Amino acid sequence: MDSTQICLAQRPVGEPDASTFTTHIQPLPDLQDGQVALAIRYLSLDPYMRGRLSAAKSYADPVEIGAVMVGGTVGEVVESRFEGLAPGDVVLSYSGWQSAAIAEGSQVRKLDPSLAPVTTALGVLGMPGFTAYAGLLEIGRPQEGETVVVAAATGPVGSAVGQIARIKGARAVGIAGGPDKVRALTEQFGFDAAVDHRAPDFVDQLKAATPDGIDVYFENVGGHVFDGVRRQLNNRARMPVCGLVANYNLTSQPVGPDQLAGFLGQVLTKSLTVRGFIQDEFTRSHGRDFVRDMGAWLADGRVRYLEDIVEGLENAPAAFAGMLRGDNFGKLVIKV
Repeated sequence: MDSTQICLAQRPVGEPDASTFTTHIQPLPDLQDGQVALAIRYLSLDPYMRGRLSAAKSYADPVEIGAVMVGGTVGEVVESRFEGLAPGDVVLSYSGWQSAAIAEGSQVRKLDPSLAPVTTALGVLGMPGFTAYAGLLEIGRPQEGETVVVAAATGPVGSAVGQIARIKGARAVGIAGGPDKVRALTEQFGFDAAVDHRAPDFVDQLKAATPDGIDVYFENVGGHVFDGVRRQLNNRARMPVCGLVANYNLTSQPVGPDQLAGFLGQVLTKSLTVRGFIQDEFTRSHGRDFVRDMGAWLADGRVRYLEDIVEGLENAPAAFAGMLRGDNFGKLVIKV
């Protein structure tokens, strides 16, 4: 089998563009015992990938120049030398931006297409959904009657955060960009209120939507959204931090006054809890509960999801850049 592979050509300065990636066609190596050959059907695009393009020290190693870009995938087994997997099986793997791959059979997870669309393994039933579940319940710990706010709220993490908050009896307020996304938060996802961070009166909208302040802010954006939110934080508010997508393409410090000292003053005087996390640290403690709970919530309609599916592996670079600008509407998936 040959694999069409999108590889890192150079490290971007600012927003990734056409020169960031290059495409190669490579034959796959011979299949060895314990391995499976996969035809990749779907590729997940996620904000964390921007960090992998940088050589800066982080929680995970960067993608090397010339290497296949990383990413979660759903693939079909076309040949197997691993007991328990056969041609036609559909599996979740981490095969990256390519059309075919060889994977260790022990490192993939077999999916059951009869239980849910296989793309959900990349979204609400996968890493993004688990990020929302573990971060909100372990760090945010919403209580009945409290107010939970989340930005990028129509995305796979944000939409799950708001819906889980409501299941736990909290009030959910979503922040999104543009009237269509704002409307979807209340009409499709059942949020109690929604505000538009692109509106000139964003701060006033947020104040009106959170008259009793904010008890939990699930941070995945940063930037001016955080500046507006922090003014509404209550005493002993909790802030799980899983991402700062507004900052990922910055090439210098944001323009304006340094607000760090002011925020640290809030942390002290309001007894705030601010906790960054990477979702896999909670896999052992919350993984099984997530599969059980999220599966049940999807089945009974208490959690809904949106997918933004783009056709063609060749469109992954442009779709990825657009996602970092907030162009996607729902979980961004490439149909390879």
